Amino acid sequence: MGLDRRQLLGGGVAAGALISLSGPARAAGADEAALSRLSALSDTLLVTTPESATALGLDTGARAGLKAKLSDRSWSGVQSLTQLCKDEVKALKAIPEAGLSHDVRIHRDVAIYAMQLGIDAEPFAFGDNTVLSAMSESSTPYVVSQQSGLFASAAEFLDSQHQIATAADAEAYLDRLHCVAREMDAETNRVQRDAASGVVAPDFILANALGQMNGLLQVPGAQSRFVHSLSRRTQEKGLTGDWGGRATTIVLSEIYPALTRQRDVLKGLAAKAGSDAGAWRFKDGEAYYSWCLKQGTSTDLTAEEIHQVGLEQNRAIEARMDGLLKAQGLTQGTVGERMIALGKDPRYLFPNTEAGRAAVIAELNRLIDGVRGRISRQFTLKLKAPVLAKPVPVEIQDGAGQGYMNTGSLDGSRPSTYYINLKDTANWPKFSLPSLTYHETIPGHAWQGAYVTETGQLPLIRILFSGFNAYVEGWALYAEQLGDEMGMYADDWAGQLGYLQAQKFRAVRLVVDTGLHAKRWTRQQAIDWAVANSGRTVGAMTSEIDRYISWPGQACGYKIGHNEINRLRDGAKAALGSRFDIRTFNDTVVRTSAVPLSVLSSEIDAYIARGGVG
Repeated sequence: MGLDRRQLLGGGVAAGALISLSGPARAAGADEAALSRLSALSDTLLVTTPESATALGLDTGARAGLKAKLSDRSWSGVQSLTQLCKDEVKALKAIPEAGLSHDVRIHRDVAIYAMQLGIDAEPFAFGDNTVLSAMSESSTPYVVSQQSGLFASAAEFLDSQHQIATAADAEAYLDRLHCVAREMDAETNRVQRDAASGVVAPDFILANALGQMNGLLQVPGAQSRFVHSLSRRTQEKGLTGDWGGRATTIVLSEIYPALTRQRDVLKGLAAKAGSDAGAWRFKDGEAYYSWCLKQGTSTDLTAEEIHQVGLEQNRAIEARMDGLLKAQGLTQGTVGERMIALGKDPRYLFPNTEAGRAAVIAELNRLIDGVRGRISRQFTLKLKAPVLAKPVPVEIQDGAGQGYMNTGSLDGSRPSTYYINLKDTANWPKFSLPSLTYHETIPGHAWQGAYVTETGQLPLIRILFSGFNAYVEGWALYAEQLGDEMGMYADDWAGQLGYLQAQKFRAVRLVVDTGLHAKRWTRQQAIDWAVANSGRTVGAMTSEIDRYISWPGQACGYKIGHNEINRLRDGAKAALGSRFDIRTFNDTVVRTSAVPLSVLSSEIDAYIARGGVG
């Protein structure tokens, strides 16, 4: 998926201001020791994950060398990350907590929480389950799947995030093409290593990935996205040289052979793979899924508790939808059946053509413009939050999510990008687009990310550790709710149904994720339950279920985080009475930024203690 918001969320106006970790004024004593340690850790993480430096626009100046590199995807690289976590947690805990100021204590505690997740993942010696989970929003038992691995991410990352302004930038791009081939082989070695210990993706996941790989290999090297991106952009910048020819040589002599080797390994595994979908089938699978749920929700809720929350909230939201449907004379069948029928109504469908896809993008931009005009009803923050809407690249759409955000760079040179999967426009009836847009853009991910990218109020370590899934996705789901509370559906009954359907869908996720990984549901059982209860298409739900299979626990963060934000809001209302201002509450949640839910709770307690002052 490239370095999207599931891999990194962050930014800032000036890199120097963030790297200093200083805030308004440098502290002394314990604060100084903590900030110094966190600053050094930030530098180490950027070196370890050069893609992060590129995404943040920090691959310049003294860090320009990072622009020519990619992360180490070998197993030894994973072990190095685990050791880094152990060393840093020990060092940070040795700093006396009593001497820390409020803000620095939060920075330290967030870093410790993130790295402890990496340490706790050590027993699960397969897949991608490291401290990077706190730099992203997900972990996976499969190094390569329909949505993970360089084959699915590298071309989009290089095209959308590797900036090219000079010949040196273009040379760095070529260096990274060499890295793609090398690290793809490292991934393949890990796939074989995991298979030897019994961790193999299900046959249907492998079939999807193999289909994508075969499609990529059928593209002539000179026409590949790797080559086209470099050729187009060097030409636009007037950079002379045989950039396309040199890139083609690397693609044909290194990347395609590495991809062929990876495909052949997956093909061999697919011939023997079974169809069991859940993490329960791994050694210590129950413990692994518990770790995934903690990573996904930043709580200690059990799978059974989460399952029951999903069932209860699914029923509650369904009752609201039933009332709205009946008010429109739509009374026949279950709520899910009626929503499926509504989703097939030609009035709400875009043509499944290039013109129809262009119309979807135009509608997304219209929705973004519309919500901007009402944002002051919910916030006092003054943010620009520029957003570019575009389709998911065709070559990865079969395995990509239905919609996601790629947050802009630190220096503002690259806006946030809102991706929507338009493989089939029937998956996106018009009434479903507002809630998705408010989730991904404003006041959702793009707005929350813009606080960081435009104000420079957070230290770099907090930007790097900004993938706390329950906060990130809980906020975006809460943002959908704010769209309703801003009156965006006042004259749009179908749009309000789309909003409730999206909320219901997140409750459904709690049920099917825990069903798959704890209750031993089959893939088909999960698809059938999701279609019946979400009222969405089989195609869309199949893609979603396969995502949950590959990312255990991640889908649970949305509704758990949303529930917690609403619980905190209700508590603040009760405590503050007439002093409660929804704008300062929302500002406080955004300013707190991505944190474990326990930290967010303590920050809202402090907000209440201040009498509701943001």
